[in-house]
Amino acid sequence: MSSESKPPAPTPGDMYKGWLFKWTNYIKGYQRRWFVLSHGLLSYYRTQAEMGHTCRGTINLATANIVVEDSCNFVISNGGAQTYHLKASSEVERQRWITALELAKAKAFPIQDLSDESADEASEAPPSSGQGAGRNIEIQSTLRTLSNKVEDLNTCNDLIVKHGSALQRSLSELEGIHAAVDMGEKIRQVTERATLFRITSNAMINVCQDFLSMAQNHSKRWQKALQLEKAQRIRLEDTLEQLAKQHNHLERAFRGATVLLPSYSNMDLGSKGGMSGKGDASDEDDDNEFFDAMEDPAEFITIPADPKYHRRSDSSVSRLSNETGMDDQSVNFDELSLASSLESPQPLELEPVRQRRTRIAEKPNYYLNLWSIMKNCIGKELSKIPMPVNFNEPLSMLQRLSEDLEYYELLDRAAKCQSSLEQMCYVAAFTVSSYSTTVHRTGKPFNPLLGETFELDRLRECGYRSLCEQVSHHPPAAAHHAISEKGWTLRQEITLASKFRGKYLSIIPLGSIQCIFDKSGNHYSWKKVTTTVHNIIVGKLWIDQSGEIDVVNHKTGDRCHLKFTPYSYFSRDVPRKVTGVVMDKDGKAHYVLSGTWDEKMEFSRIMQSSKSENGAEGKQRTVYQTLKPKEIWRKNPLPEGAESMYYFSTLALTLNEPEEGVAPTDSRWRPDQRLMEEGHWDEANAEKQRLEEKQRTARREREREVIKAANTPEEADADKIGTEASEVSDETDIEDSPNARTHPPRPVTSQDSESSCGATAKTAHPDRYQAQWFEKVDDTTSGETLHVYKGGYWETKDSGGGWDVCPDIFGP
Repeated sequence: MSSESKPPAPTPGDMYKGWLFKWTNYIKGYQRRWFVLSHGLLSYYRTQAEMGHTCRGTINLATANIVVEDSCNFVISNGGAQTYHLKASSEVERQRWITALELAKAKAFPIQDLSDESADEASEAPPSSGQGAGRNIEIQSTLRTLSNKVEDLNTCNDLIVKHGSALQRSLSELEGIHAAVDMGEKIRQVTERATLFRITSNAMINVCQDFLSMAQNHSKRWQKALQLEKAQRIRLEDTLEQLAKQHNHLERAFRGATVLLPSYSNMDLGSKGGMSGKGDASDEDDDNEFFDAMEDPAEFITIPADPKYHRRSDSSVSRLSNETGMDDQSVNFDELSLASSLESPQPLELEPVRQRRTRIAEKPNYYLNLWSIMKNCIGKELSKIPMPVNFNEPLSMLQRLSEDLEYYELLDRAAKCQSSLEQMCYVAAFTVSSYSTTVHRTGKPFNPLLGETFELDRLRECGYRSLCEQVSHHPPAAAHHAISEKGWTLRQEITLASKFRGKYLSIIPLGSIQCIFDKSGNHYSWKKVTTTVHNIIVGKLWIDQSGEIDVVNHKTGDRCHLKFTPYSYFSRDVPRKVTGVVMDKDGKAHYVLSGTWDEKMEFSRIMQSSKSENGAEGKQRTVYQTLKPKEIWRKNPLPEGAESMYYFSTLALTLNEPEEGVAPTDSRWRPDQRLMEEGHWDEANAEKQRLEEKQRTARREREREVIKAANTPEEADADKIGTEASEVSDETDIEDSPNARTHPPRPVTSQDSESSCGATAKTAHPDRYQAQWFEKVDDTTSGETLHVYKGGYWETKDSGGGWDVCPDIFGP
């Protein structure tokens, strides 16, 4: 490589120059330019010949911000109109430039600020070694002057002590004299000594004033200089740390033994250099170095597999099929199958039957005193707190559940997989993808009314149909069922347990999600992690997902353990990180998944595993040798202007769009939600209170019917107790009511157990409410009890919409 593209390593004070690619515009893109770094200034020219006469631009590093974008790109900006987007020819060259720029910035930063305080230095002149020497001479001169002043103060102090003592003696002698002749002589002596004392005191005062004035003049500048020296030292320490990391990285790359903690960074594990991932060196720390800064050490690490595995993976399928006696080769067959399913072109999607909307009314900016509402809600269930629509988004919880299907293509691909382990990777990615829409969605969805439904009919567009129904109100529970023409069924029942703790809000989903594939008969189940909303009272709201998920294949025993790492200020991990391992029924790991729940997920095939010798905090970690990672899922970009539309995704914008033929209980017909979407928040609050009161009235009426139908006095008394407890507002915790404190709950009898736990038990509540489209059953495969779709909805819709069986929950 020529000296132009690979200049020598920079040293402090040296001029540094070389070729870089600079972004010009969208037509020309990056253009090659000659850059010169000298005396804290970065200048560039079109060619080296222009250095003598034409400079195309200069930026002062003293006020510049240097940001590394990826392995070759970095940005330099001074916070104003000057911004350079630069690209080096390699990662090594980029790091050399970053090191030179950081050193120059650390040196130029204090010089620039000190020059503002000094009238002896030219404000526009670049800093030089001569100016530094001049400042040193000035400081030494000031110190000598102050030292001389201190010596003068000491001299004056000695004279004051001497003349003061003489004056005191003369006064004492004057008191003991009685003769008039001696009295006159002593008075003259006292007067002389008093004069000397006054002169010495005045001199002392003048020297003190000079010293104080000089100290005040230089104190501010010295304090600032001290602060700048401290800042420079910190910058140099950071630069030294980056250099040490870069040296460590290059050394490991040279040895071909790069080690990575599980992350979402791109890794070219098959390259000769061992690694060509993007990102700065902080993502590539040594296993043991800085490990104490991590709150929860990774349970495993990944390293590149032996090159022999890469050669095997490139061989033909026929050759591998002839060598089925070895486990490694059968593993490579699965790798080829998974890679081909990702890289093969997808069939063209069907033409949409209708044009969906792409915008909704922008969110109004209404002021609301949050603390006046939340201060009385600490420790209560979120679903039992009366909330104005100001905290909501114009979607119901049923519609939020339907958003899980935004990345339904992952399940379509999973249905085509021949291997259950391969299929598990797609199901795990689908599990993570359901959280991607929550990163900016701080609004609370509407609590569905009992009996409220929501259908998402994308049969002709995407090949699936989805139906949700609110099957219980206290506790709030929603049942969801989706079926696809591609051969999969998704069902879930979610109950939310949420607590407001003052500074944050925790939302714990209870219940499970199940996915069944028709062709293979594989039956998967998993649960959701905890969602935490931070800065409820003060600061900007932000959401985090944390916890662990076990995706289980009940047919084969395969399992995928996913870990959502909680955000920590002291952690060096990438935010919103997710890692996972796919294992068979014997516990043998086959795939590693890594990424973030708000951006993308990747998977890597495990070729070999072993135990590390030294783990964090004395714990042994598993080392997986993996093939090159491949991207399995990536989040769709948000539509333009999403920040003013509640950060809705493209799918979310269409969920509340009016449609003909849906059931009268569908969320699209909910008036308070519609009013909020249109920006009429005051009217929406009034309508919300009306609907809640109507729901309470309907519940009391059902409970009265139960009392009338009671056959025995004992049942009538028990139902009466339940009715009294339910008289409390649906938005108030029953435990806070007087009835809850004076009347104990009715004991569970054997008849209750038989009616509620049978294999074909129906939905039953204290008010005997029955869900319209779902029934509660015991799932023998997963061993869980949940609401499943019992049929009839889509048949009713396809037959012309005879919705007489649906209750009137939205009407006046």
